[in-house]
Amino acid sequence: MQSYDYAMDPSGFALLSDYVPHAIQEIRYFSTYNFIGERVDGYEEPCAIITPEAGRALKNASNELNVMGYRLKVFDAYRPVPAVKQFVLWALEDTDIRMKPYFYPEIDKQETISLGYIAKESSHSRGSTVDVTLLDMKTGKEVDMGSPFDYFGELSHPDNHSITDEQYENRMTLQKVMVRSGFVPYEWEWWHFTLKDEPYPNTYFSFPVSSSYLKRNRV
Repeated sequence: MQSYDYAMDPSGFALLSDYVPHAIQEIRYFSTYNFIGERVDGYEEPCAIITPEAGRALKNASNELNVMGYRLKVFDAYRPVPAVKQFVLWALEDTDIRMKPYFYPEIDKQETISLGYIAKESSHSRGSTVDVTLLDMKTGKEVDMGSPFDYFGELSHPDNHSITDEQYENRMTLQKVMVRSGFVPYEWEWWHFTLKDEPYPNTYFSFPVSSSYLKRNRV
């Protein structure tokens, strides 16, 4: 059963940069370059917030990836409940399709919920889920994963073999390291990972993505 007992209490959270300072952060929902096409509710600053438990696990993953020549790039971590509600309302209405060519060219936006790309209750709101990819430290560029972040379609399924062997191996490199560090992959999105032993498995939080709010309200 979903619980909101601590929905506005950020005391069990930290900045992701406290654990993985060398990760590149491109918080898409703070920007207008996302599947909605505007800044999303609850994203007041372009910073990633996470539970300390997930932060420590992500640090382990980052350390292993650094040895392999990669840096983590983070698109999203903790996601407030108001943002999730905005996603669902967007999926249900049928007029705004301005970002369709970039993020969901193969499906109707109303299918994003039934196909598993948008959740009515997101694991991100529990604070231990991250959306990540890899940066090649030699080139400084994102590793080719065969589809962009937040591409809603079968091409983004981690086990999709219609991509090249190299793209598939890149996905598996990320997935294997994340799994070894304690994360569970998501079957529809190669970038999405949830900490297996997350500290708040039944609690969904609503406080904003804001470093200043975090600092003001932590006990």
